[in-house]
Amino acid sequence: MAEVRHREAVAVARRLLEAEGEDALSMRRIAAELGIRAPSLYKHLDGKADLELALIIEALEEIGDVLASAAPDLGAMARAYRRYALEHPHLYVLVTQRPLPRERLPEGLEQGAARPLVEAIGDEHRARAAWAAAHGMAILELNGRFPPGADLDAAWAALVAAFGDR
Repeated sequence: MAEVRHREAVAVARRLLEAEGEDALSMRRIAAELGIRAPSLYKHLDGKADLELALIIEALEEIGDVLASAAPDLGAMARAYRRYALEHPHLYVLVTQRPLPRERLPEGLEQGAARPLVEAIGDEHRARAAWAAAHGMAILELNGRFPPGADLDAAWAALVAAFGDR
């Protein structure tokens, strides 16, 4: 039952995060959505950080799957990554805008998520630079920081072209 309640809490947290943003992630709010009292929720989660960790793990797994399903085509990978960020903006920000709790992640998760990009580019350092550029493009787009009328498809294509040659 504890594992079931944990999964339910993470599902509720994900729904609230996706719909309302990070401010909706309160233990009291999640407990209320589950029909329990907040203290009871702590029997299943250590706290908000535990809940955020579960969401980060989900997101890294999903991003890895998104990249793998588009690999080895860098253009398809970039489009899939961009689409994921735009479809899940609050989750994307949660997983990319703060220090990653690497010591608490399942072993190999971060590397597994990055593997499709590393394999497509053929070099770990260039792949890291490509991810940084894609992340910058995604976060700037999410934050509405490009000028009105900017051709973002062309900008993404230029990013792909910059990293496409080995």
